[in-house]
Amino acid sequence: MQTSIRIFAALALAFAAASPAQKPASGGQSSSTVRPRARQGAEAAAARAYRAAVKAGPETLRAFLVQFPKGADLHIHLSGAVYAETFIREAAEDGLCADTVELRFAKPPCQGKLIPADAFTGDMSGANQEIYDRLIDAFSMRSFVPVNEFSGHDQFFSVFLPIARFNGLKESHIGEWVDEVASRAASQNEQYLELMQTPSFGHAAQIAHDIGWNTELGRGDAAAFAQFRRELLDHGLRDEIAADRTDVRMAEDGRKKLERCGTPQATPACRVQVRYLYQVLRDFPPEQVFAQTLLGFETVQASLDARDDTWVGINFVMPEDWYISMRDYTLQMKIVGYLHSVYPKVHISLHAGELALGLVPPEGLRFHVRQAVELGNAERIGHGVDVMYEDNAQNLLKELAQKHIMIEINLSSNEEILGVKGAEHPFPVYLAAKVPVALSTDDEGVSRIDLTHEYVRAALDYNLSYADLKKLARTGMEHDFLPGASLWARPDDFTLPNSACKGETPGGEEHTLACKKFLDENEKAAAQWELERRFRAFEAKF
Repeated sequence: MQTSIRIFAALALAFAAASPAQKPASGGQSSSTVRPRARQGAEAAAARAYRAAVKAGPETLRAFLVQFPKGADLHIHLSGAVYAETFIREAAEDGLCADTVELRFAKPPCQGKLIPADAFTGDMSGANQEIYDRLIDAFSMRSFVPVNEFSGHDQFFSVFLPIARFNGLKESHIGEWVDEVASRAASQNEQYLELMQTPSFGHAAQIAHDIGWNTELGRGDAAAFAQFRRELLDHGLRDEIAADRTDVRMAEDGRKKLERCGTPQATPACRVQVRYLYQVLRDFPPEQVFAQTLLGFETVQASLDARDDTWVGINFVMPEDWYISMRDYTLQMKIVGYLHSVYPKVHISLHAGELALGLVPPEGLRFHVRQAVELGNAERIGHGVDVMYEDNAQNLLKELAQKHIMIEINLSSNEEILGVKGAEHPFPVYLAAKVPVALSTDDEGVSRIDLTHEYVRAALDYNLSYADLKKLARTGMEHDFLPGASLWARPDDFTLPNSACKGETPGGEEHTLACKKFLDENEKAAAQWELERRFRAFEAKF
């Protein structure tokens, strides 16, 4: 209670400091002059309140930033974003068991070391509470302390690999997961999510295994890739596309039903736009990786053609330091590059450079980000932590800036998995080099965080200004994979609107017919306009 009182008191002082007496506008000023000055005054007042909150400490800063418009979270794994408590509740609903030794779910019968998951509902005994706590710790980074031969990296990925601890839950829960993540986003004034998800691909993998791999494919020969693609398609790889598209459509339908979208009782989560990135599992034999990547490109292309607002791009996942991930990295980037040449409209964001010195040999840090861009045609890079260990790092930074390749910054998971934080993190290096960056959560359920936490962390660790935070949010919306043109005339320059909306203040309630037509025809621009409207509303409070 005392902590809450201190937070609210500090915020009240911050708001008071940010709200000097306003002089009445001169009668000779036009409304078009008054409105911009009022907006500038509101932004300046919000900036003063922000500085006061920073000075008051992390708790006060969080209270200030929780409703700060954050735009998008572009790097978020759906299953990793769900909190452990949700998984345990759903296991009880599905009649699963909890393995009290392995700390994962198991199928009935529940006997011996397996106890019914519904033992964790209602009034629990002390023994069950202890097991419940251990499950939450096993499903996340909560309470984790590194020990000999078991690091934060090991704990983080043990949640998912080799078999996810939450394995066995019914697929019908995926809509509930999306609702949980979207509801959390809405509560923090986020408006857009790109959720990474791995749909079924077993049929494609089997076809690839039956056809087999060969030396020409291993060399990354484009003609061999083209032949392998034809063989996979001829043997029925496309058979899984319909199911993969149905998976996310059902997830969307499920979450919208829970959120009562389209009714007077709709929850705020309905206003959060959600799209999906097709996850490719990189630490498998090359024929399987090729087949799954092809299936991903085909699935996303089918969604784009149908304009069904689900799949928008692909990404590669699994630990980048694992044996096959390291051995086949260059080959995998060539596979992505080849398929990009066949499906140029499919967006690409790649995990690259989620590595640190000591995790792999020094030579393993020298090329991952560069090859993701130059071979894999990545439009965004997830993590990019090892960038300063890459060959000719300064030139690489220039290339990233010139090509407007955005870096998805995941501060908490980078510390937990790689042990990289503070001055060791390249976040300020990217900022100084004018490489576009945006904050994201990665796996907020596993890390036990949210996007507001990452904004607080970035603000305090790197002495960011209020204007810096606005730029981070705008950059995320600039680099999302929504269809259509940007609101802004120049990439990553948030000062001049597109010519269709020239002379107008983005986020305003009124606009010309030309601007309205432009926004109606370009979903990305419309979402960016909404972000500006949210900034106006937020700053008006001060």
